[in-house]
Amino acid sequence: MPQLGVIGGSGLYRMPGLQEIQEQAVITPFGKPSAPIIVGTLEGQRVAFLARHGIGHHISPSEINYRANIFALKSLGVERIVGISACGSLREDFAPGDIVVPDQLFDFTRGRKRSFFEGGLVAHISVADPFCPDLSDQVCTAVQVTGAAVHKGGAFITVEGPRFSTKAESSTFRAWGMAVIGMTTSPEAFLAREAEMCYTVMAHVTDYDVWHSGEETVTVERVIEILHRNTEIAQEAVRNLVLQLKPERTCECPQALATALITDPTAIPGETLQQMGLLVDKYLKK
Repeated sequence: MPQLGVIGGSGLYRMPGLQEIQEQAVITPFGKPSAPIIVGTLEGQRVAFLARHGIGHHISPSEINYRANIFALKSLGVERIVGISACGSLREDFAPGDIVVPDQLFDFTRGRKRSFFEGGLVAHISVADPFCPDLSDQVCTAVQVTGAAVHKGGAFITVEGPRFSTKAESSTFRAWGMAVIGMTTSPEAFLAREAEMCYTVMAHVTDYDVWHSGEETVTVERVIEILHRNTEIAQEAVRNLVLQLKPERTCECPQALATALITDPTAIPGETLQQMGLLVDKYLKK
């Protein structure tokens, strides 16, 4: 089973050296994931790739079934997830073409399903540190080996999209101390924590958002240009990560639900227990 999952663009898995490729069509209690999951062998390890916006990028950030995506990867045995995404920079020193591995997350989205827990089962998950520090360190090292400019740390604000920011919004986010801005990291990171999976982001800076008066206004064309340029960097970083990935997880992510479940087990509806078994059976069936 793959222990590492990569969520990003559909072109990520088209990399040299990926062998024994299989396509997994997974159905979850929360519906279908964005696309079939591609599982292949890279440097002797099984890795799962999921196109976040679907094949051909046809799913808007607000329409992504984040719960199905995370649950599907969990059902395949994935323990660690690296989200690869575009972002705008809210700092002068985070330049287009750079990569950021953030350590904090600000959820500014609206209307998205943010939790697996509903239907009579309540959990209050701890996300004070929303990204796995161990996996973040390993990803940062993997990117450094490529020679790319990488920044460790910074707050990532997720906005609803699909539109880009106004200048007033962009300036406000800078005043709040945010470092980068994107549209998909929330609730992806929070759902991964509920699923007791390690999660981090390799964020590719494509622009200065719209706060920077000396730069061109952000456009889709500009974003795609930077992402295409950075695809090989992302692929090489994933390969480096696979080579150095620690076999055992020593972080707190694998026990994230241990102190989060609050509902009396006798009060949980049977249908909910069945649906959530993959996540909670180890705590509720003892």
